[in-house]
Amino acid sequence: MPPVPATPLPSYDKAAFLSEVYLSETGYDRLRSLLLRKKNVILAGPPGVGKTFAAKRLAYSILGMKDPSRIQTVQFHQSYSYEDFMMGYRPTETGGFTLAEGAFYRFCEEARADDDDQPYFFIVDEINRGNISKIFGELLMLIEADKRGQDLRLVYKNETFSVPANVHIIGMMNTADRSLAVLDYALRRRFGFFEMPPGFDSAGFTRWQQEAGSPTLDRLVTVVVDLNRTISDDPALGQGFAIGHSYLTRPAGSDADDAWLYSVVEDELIPLLDEYWFDEPIKAEEWTGRLRSALA
Repeated sequence: MPPVPATPLPSYDKAAFLSEVYLSETGYDRLRSLLLRKKNVILAGPPGVGKTFAAKRLAYSILGMKDPSRIQTVQFHQSYSYEDFMMGYRPTETGGFTLAEGAFYRFCEEARADDDDQPYFFIVDEINRGNISKIFGELLMLIEADKRGQDLRLVYKNETFSVPANVHIIGMMNTADRSLAVLDYALRRRFGFFEMPPGFDSAGFTRWQQEAGSPTLDRLVTVVVDLNRTISDDPALGQGFAIGHSYLTRPAGSDADDAWLYSVVEDELIPLLDEYWFDEPIKAEEWTGRLRSALA
């Protein structure tokens, strides 16, 4: 039998990105240029601005197609280590230890085996939850844009290693998590930082709002935009705690009906405000009332 032809990958470009990600065209151009120049970028913003969603689609838009084979995603946490990221000894069923390669090591080797002009994207969710120095080790030098291709001897293996020039790192950082430490300056110097604000005024969100045709949604968006101004002006919070547009973006497979919006307000936004202003209950009650009034 003749070989079955491979299904062509769906194309993806800047227009497709802007139709799905609620970011301005100027913002997209700046983000794309930053990633290609620095090789490493961190998307920073409050919850609900679509950082994870945007990261993968940014990669697709640069690839020109939806090619998941050239994208890998990991999530950092307090127990994530260099052994998980690069390589280290792992216990075996027989009671011994074997040297195992980590996710980033394998990804770099795949990228190295491909053409230099074929970009690869390594996405790190919650990058500020891990111990960066512990996880990256000697890679803190090798990931720099002007150090790509330079060799350095690995800790666990008698071989030299370099990060290929066609590997790009996209990290996501939640700016509203009080429990996380500030990123160290060594990492900051090697990454470009791109702030992702709520996109209520973007062309994409405005289009979705018009398509929804929901007066309740319109009223709620107006209140949330006002609420974000108050949050940004609050010295104990700031714009890093603003409410993202994803809270009011159509859920998959459903419409913007009043029942969904009621649940968003009662089960997501009001508990969030209670946490933000736990020491200012009068302010929390005031905005709770305004949100509920938008549903009436």
